[in-house]
Amino acid sequence: MLTFLSISFLVLYGFDILVLFYFGLHTYLMVFLYSKYKQNCAEDETKLLSIKDKNLPTVTVQLPIFNEFYVVDRLIESACNLEYPAKKLQIQVLDDSTDETIEKVATLVAQYKKKGIWIEHVHRTNRKGHKAGALDEGMAKAKGDYIAIFDADFTPDSDFLLRTMGYFGDESIGMVQTRWGHINETYNILTKAQSFGIDGHFMIEQVARNGSSLWMNFNGTAGIWRRSCIEDAGGWEHDTLTEDFDLSYRAELKGWKFRYIKDVVCKAEIPATMNAYKAQQFRWCKGSIQTAVKLIPRIWKSKESWKIKGEAITHLINYSVHPLMIINILLTAPLLLMEYWAGFKMDDLPMEILFGSAAVLSVGSMGPVIFYAYSQREIHKNWKSKLVYLPILVMIGTGIAVMNTYAWVEAVFGIQSGFKRTPKLRIEKEGDSLQDKIKYVVPVDYRAFLEFFMGAYCVFCIYLSFMVGKPYMIGFMVLYSIGFFYVSYLSVAESFWKFKPATKAEKELRAVA
Repeated sequence: MLTFLSISFLVLYGFDILVLFYFGLHTYLMVFLYSKYKQNCAEDETKLLSIKDKNLPTVTVQLPIFNEFYVVDRLIESACNLEYPAKKLQIQVLDDSTDETIEKVATLVAQYKKKGIWIEHVHRTNRKGHKAGALDEGMAKAKGDYIAIFDADFTPDSDFLLRTMGYFGDESIGMVQTRWGHINETYNILTKAQSFGIDGHFMIEQVARNGSSLWMNFNGTAGIWRRSCIEDAGGWEHDTLTEDFDLSYRAELKGWKFRYIKDVVCKAEIPATMNAYKAQQFRWCKGSIQTAVKLIPRIWKSKESWKIKGEAITHLINYSVHPLMIINILLTAPLLLMEYWAGFKMDDLPMEILFGSAAVLSVGSMGPVIFYAYSQREIHKNWKSKLVYLPILVMIGTGIAVMNTYAWVEAVFGIQSGFKRTPKLRIEKEGDSLQDKIKYVVPVDYRAFLEFFMGAYCVFCIYLSFMVGKPYMIGFMVLYSIGFFYVSYLSVAESFWKFKPATKAEKELRAVA
């Protein structure tokens, strides 16, 4: 029985390592495709429109919000400053709020209306379908043939529409997506690390996919849809938490093409607290896997090429890396102890397996490192100085694996959960205080203690590695343990901030700011 159990562990561990290795190789592929096709996603200056053009189509700008008291004025101001003929620019504030944001929006909308801006306050008391439901209801009142969408934390530049609408001259283009930038990238260690992850996706992945004619997805904001494309694809559906991903692939299954412009950047606020970041990651992970469960059968049966199918499916299931990491970590201790189990002897096989696994895992793990470093090289002149934050991204990516594993399991088994918004606190510079705006922070839950357990388990594995003389996994376990402890600590600490009075120095800093 012990022999059978040991072999089962070996087989499961080997399979886990191979799948992780596949995802690691995929990041190498993304870097290769980016370097080969990046010019295909560069801005085409011949597409630049003029506000004096009398043939500009009507555009509806949708601003979906929910309890965004701190940032809604910034959002509305950015939308109202868009350069476009006033009679052809309809702005909808799709407000699902239940707090004082409602009154604030009503006041702002009234003020901008007096200035001659075509802006409407669409407030729902029934939050059916959450963001997807709000967008769908807004569509019924939209006058534009094109729908631009900006989430509450985004601040489009005034020339955004003039730099993007020209691409719809190609009748096959159903959606135009722009790159996300950052308002508060340097606020704290967490925002610095997150900027790496965002840059990797928007500078490398999206360019690699779109530039090489593979499928890409709308990212929920900072993009424009052709209205007929949304309608042809079946409209906004709210059976997943990533309505943007879902609609994108349904549209591409219908034959619509997308266009990504890497040189048009729309800045956004990065979550500055761990609990907010975890809530965002939970939603993105669960939504992606929900979309995978929903659409992979359709994609598999479609007439698309094997390259498009393979990349689309890989993209949909990419968050599977997190449960695979958890399995990998949990199996480490049993494998280290295998030769000491009664009745099991297989010469030096366990040692060779651990050594080989460490080598394969190292090669696969270097893929994401190169991927994120390359994105910084392409964006920043001082990119080398930014690489110091890359290990932090790796640690945080490991630390949130517990939360995302829960999200993955819920998606696969169809377990329903409430929609958890990502708090936007208008944290823009170092002097801004998180504690002053703590009321919108997502509260910590019991998974923070599981993260602590995983950190302690990694420390136990390090101890075992020394005891049995097999140090091949120590480097990984040190990195993993720090990641789990860091995420767990911040998750718990943030829940007590509202009980902690500001120090004299903090009060003085806020006064200056």
